Amino acid sequence: MTAKRRITEQTERILQALMTNPTAEWSGAEIAPMTGIKSGTLYPALLRMERFGWLTWRWEEIDPSEEKRPRKRLYVLTGKGEEISRAVEHEARVRQRERARRKGFDPSPGGLTA
Repeated sequence: MTAKRRITEQTERILQALMTNPTAEWSGAEIAPMTGIKSGTLYPALLRMERFGWLTWRWEEIDPSEEKRPRKRLYVLTGKGEEISRAVEHEARVRQRERARRKGFDPSPGGLTA
């Protein structure tokens, strides 16, 4: 499923953050501290994810003059985005287990293989 698109570490971190509450609407200002990704990397990644159909966005419904700040763009995962997120999470666990095995540790119950 994810083999068609290269998933960067930043994209993986964004997906992990969004999956903490998959139905929530997130602003970039909320996503950035959760992921440690700066805006110059975050917003292009969110745009790519939108083009892939993994998320949608809408403008926050406020009156900027009343709130004395600009509207926020609010992002939400699509069904496809949730599916990709779950696959990416699974692949990350597989990679983690493989790295552990190469170091002589079996993360399954029972522990060390060396």
